[in-house]
Amino acid sequence: MKLFNTLSGQKELVETTKGKPLQFFVCGPTVFDYSHIGHARTYIAFDIFVRYMRSKKQKIVYLQNITDVDDKIIDRAKLFNEHPLHYAHKFETFYKKDMESIGCTSVTRYARATDHIKEIIKQIQTLILKGNAYFVEDEGYYFDITSFPDYGKLSRRTALQAEDAVTRIDEQIKKKNKGDFALWKYVSIPKHEHKKKFTIIDGEPAWNTPLGWGRPGWHIEDTAITERWFGPQYDIHGGGGDLKFPHHEAEIAQQESASGKVPFVKIWLHTGSLRINGEKMSKSLKNFLTIRDFLSQYSKNVLRIIIAMYHYRTPVQWSDTLVEQAVQTIDSFLGTYDALSFSESAHIKQTQNIKKQWEEIEKTFKEKFETAMDDDLNTPEAIAALFEYTTMIKTIVWKISKSSSKKSKQTLAKALEILGIDVQKYKIPQIINKLVKQRELYRGNKQFTHADALRNQIDELGYTIEDTPIGPFVRKKVS
Repeated sequence: MKLFNTLSGQKELVETTKGKPLQFFVCGPTVFDYSHIGHARTYIAFDIFVRYMRSKKQKIVYLQNITDVDDKIIDRAKLFNEHPLHYAHKFETFYKKDMESIGCTSVTRYARATDHIKEIIKQIQTLILKGNAYFVEDEGYYFDITSFPDYGKLSRRTALQAEDAVTRIDEQIKKKNKGDFALWKYVSIPKHEHKKKFTIIDGEPAWNTPLGWGRPGWHIEDTAITERWFGPQYDIHGGGGDLKFPHHEAEIAQQESASGKVPFVKIWLHTGSLRINGEKMSKSLKNFLTIRDFLSQYSKNVLRIIIAMYHYRTPVQWSDTLVEQAVQTIDSFLGTYDALSFSESAHIKQTQNIKKQWEEIEKTFKEKFETAMDDDLNTPEAIAALFEYTTMIKTIVWKISKSSSKKSKQTLAKALEILGIDVQKYKIPQIINKLVKQRELYRGNKQFTHADALRNQIDELGYTIEDTPIGPFVRKKVS
């Protein structure tokens, strides 16, 4: 498999070692609010990547951090008069539930920033000893970007250009360089609190450490966490494209300075953004959509196929039309699966010509699907192959044997599983079966007006019916 490495600017072969799992880290959320579909854009894409690798029997350890201490969390907790860590952990629980609800279940380990304070302190101390970090009175420790000559190599931004950065780079005027970023933020603690190991002052969490009282900066948590679980170097790092600068540049600068080993990460993966009706998703524009809000109207299958319809590196152009297209796509795929189930139960005698045709359809699809996925996780091409496959299968579905139907179901189910699409498991209700039988009697007596009325009634109850050479095929509509 080849993946596009942001660092090199080209597709590179994913190097694997027999018996050794790939180490994959993805920047997790800052847990201060409910997760939105922009989060889903990134985490579904990487969930598909992990699912695919595991489908090829490749072991992979998927590590994701949880930023549970940050300015945004502190400000939001103050607004609601809550303990900042309790507030963060509440929304961490919501986040994990949301991820489970959209099928992002491939993470091996979640790692909280606050569970790695010792590792954070150790890495900062190393950076101080190596001359990469300096102290600002009453403020804390900062990373000097001029001490790392390669700063900017990931995003192709120079240290000078970093001076104009404002994204989550604090405006501390005492810093040596405007682009320098906080490693450890000092918190002033009253004398009567000094013997404690941890406290909350004016809503701000603080730890008593050799660096003084304070809390970690945003960037240092990730490298401290990955060094704890993967060591100073590992295989693949993923995240949203908006994190390339300054967050991922900071990670590279910190870890390569601390360890002296290059590269920190072999392959960097970045997802495209999500735009709604051509505009960036924003609460101020009133186009902000949480995962929970979306799932109140549509299934997670619809959300996942929307994300997969776009290459992970390209922006998703969200619209009502796109959602409806996704619903139709899911209906087509699951309709084929249900048709195969019906065909499997009919004990059809398969001709030799149909068998050869079926074998060619199976072979062609598997080759095209795997080729697409191996080419930088090209899910749009994989879905195109899936469309072609289901279209071809539908032309012979009422002519293939029980064995062929079963194998095609397995083929389709495996592809859908990689994409994280669940097949519908249901039983046709007794009332629907009665209506179907009654309709068959009407059709047999050529009472087509009555038969059409029952078809409409079945449709209104949420089911469709198709007349086939092997009998009436009934299925539940996709929700």
